[in-house]
Amino acid sequence: MVNDNLSALEKDIFDKISKSDAGGLKFLLSQLTGTSVDIVDENGMTPLQHACYKGNVECVQMLLDQGADPNSSKHGMNYTALHFAALSGNTSICLLLLLAGANSMALNSVSRTAAQMGGFVGNHRAVATINNFIPKLEIEYYTKLQGQQTEPYLPIILLDPFHRFVIESNIHPVRIALNLQKFGAFSDHLKQLKKVLEMMAEREMQRSNEVNEIMAFKYHYLGWIVTEIHKCRDHFQSRNKDGGVDNKSVDYVELFAKRVLKENKQGLLEYVESTVRDCVREFPFRECTIFRQVVSQLANKDCTSALDVVRAAINGQRGFVEDITACSTCGEEGPDKKCSKCKQVQYCDRECQRLHWFMHKKACARPMPTGTASNGANAKKDIDATEISESLQNLVAG
Repeated sequence: MVNDNLSALEKDIFDKISKSDAGGLKFLLSQLTGTSVDIVDENGMTPLQHACYKGNVECVQMLLDQGADPNSSKHGMNYTALHFAALSGNTSICLLLLLAGANSMALNSVSRTAAQMGGFVGNHRAVATINNFIPKLEIEYYTKLQGQQTEPYLPIILLDPFHRFVIESNIHPVRIALNLQKFGAFSDHLKQLKKVLEMMAEREMQRSNEVNEIMAFKYHYLGWIVTEIHKCRDHFQSRNKDGGVDNKSVDYVELFAKRVLKENKQGLLEYVESTVRDCVREFPFRECTIFRQVVSQLANKDCTSALDVVRAAINGQRGFVEDITACSTCGEEGPDKKCSKCKQVQYCDRECQRLHWFMHKKACARPMPTGTASNGANAKKDIDATEISESLQNLVAG
């Protein structure tokens, strides 16, 4: 219900949001001159809070651009926009609000944070987005000269991409590699990234107000995987110098992904299992609760995989069993594409499908092309492409 004291224009704003009419809202906001967009309805809800609850990303972005306060809490139950976003389960909106300065620790009238409310209704991806977020200011420190330094720990050009990198909740090794690849400037600074991540982990453990063991463990894990990727690149470049495959023709990130995805006869990812266990074993803060919990779970004979244990430690345990689909390559939840042949495995995009093909082709029920000579030529071309991928995989494994 809309407050009767509102003007016709303000009432229309709430109406457009309730109908998810982004175009209409944009027009109305252009007419709202000299007035704060943080008007409230009868329940004390602002347009931003309504848009968050509706899960409309476009409307939320427009309202934030218009100066909407992400921390307004005039709602009768003291819910903020982030509380409503967590209840809607929209991770993109949660991230927009956090980037705009939303306080993730704000409590509603029953002393629950947005993440706690999201977890209560089973929106675990939204919870992970909130819990993995840190302000960009916490990284800026490493882009500035300290003491007698002649250069900062992290080049300023990497501030934004590195911030996006560390707040990512998907910690699958392939996703980490693809995220590094997304920001090309990372490739020449892998050692620096590792160093900064180590320092960030130590900082989390030395906080005087509240130690954050989970983020310390996450930074250690990210640094460990970055180091593995760096080793893969050095190994690949070294082999190329000795007369291997042309360095320009293949991406070392692709080779790392194929090392990760290679399964043994039992269908297990041996490299991932051993790497993650080594990572846990080398966590320097061994008195932490999270370290003891992870080690205890890894020692359990019923443990599904080391990666699952670490993922749950960082992103939180899920309160009930869900039928969750995930990309077969990078582990991203809710992929919207399937193998065009067998329809049995899912992927984020063609890049993930391409990276996984060297393994999936062994089980994919692909009908062989028949009829025309051109079909036969295409089939041969496909086979040649996968054979090249296999030879490169063997090069890395060798």
